[in-house]
Amino acid sequence: MTTNTVKRSTPFFFGGAASMIASITVHPLDLTKVRLQTMTGHEKPGMLKTMLSIVRNEGALRLYAGLSASILRQATYATVRLGVYEKLKHELLTKTQKPHVWQLLGCSVIAGALGGACGSPGDIVNVRMQNDGQLPLAQRRNYKNAIDGLVRISREEGISTLFRGLGPNVSRAILVTSAQCVSYDIFKDLLIRHTSLDDGLPLHFTSSVLAGLAATTACNPADVIKTRVMSAKDGSKSALSVMAQMYKAEGLGSFFKGWTPAFIRLGPQTIITFVVLEQLKTWYQEFQDKKTASITAKF
Repeated sequence: MTTNTVKRSTPFFFGGAASMIASITVHPLDLTKVRLQTMTGHEKPGMLKTMLSIVRNEGALRLYAGLSASILRQATYATVRLGVYEKLKHELLTKTQKPHVWQLLGCSVIAGALGGACGSPGDIVNVRMQNDGQLPLAQRRNYKNAIDGLVRISREEGISTLFRGLGPNVSRAILVTSAQCVSYDIFKDLLIRHTSLDDGLPLHFTSSVLAGLAATTACNPADVIKTRVMSAKDGSKSALSVMAQMYKAEGLGSFFKGWTPAFIRLGPQTIITFVVLEQLKTWYQEFQDKKTASITAKF
């Protein structure tokens, strides 16, 4: 498989920076997805109805509840998973022009596992802050911001609580990194070889839309389980017990709750992330080329 990837290694933080920009843009959709996933029973109000309910009952600004936690999550989770994936892929591309799909999958598994573990504390705070508005007043945690959430959770519930749901979180991170990053590289390669698209914005946009679709479908079940575990007040609930309870009480369809807002969120998230990341790579490549040319000209 041939990938049209820039050979020069780029800064580690580029992926995290691109993801933070995307996260700010799609945060209301992410919040709606969390609300839908934490609803129990067979009630299916839908994405638009849920968003309107939030605006009507809590105010429009509540659509951005937990934004600081979302940014913190991307600063840790996305920086590590995308940074590690790009670095490992770059090492492959220095050794061969045709890395196999299984090699890219290996890179994504390592990157996803590390990203999921590093991002778990931010993810806990993110889920809780986004879900707070639909809890009874007496049960709301009312974290002021992400840092306040981290401090209070550590003090009130113990540091180990910051890693509650680590298993499903890491599993989801591996799934999303594999489905998103590897499929993006595959779709990009196929489109270059079998269509008239060149390496540019239309190619990046099309590849990221397809990658977003693949990632949403693959990751939704793990995402629902992770959200249920992290939002639960009973810290004894494991991922397996949550899965069994969901299947028994709500059926198989419960694992795909929030699929539509998840796709509508992950689609733009994926598009913005990869388009911005590719642009950062291009700018960095041009900057390094100019710097090299300038140094060469002096001699």
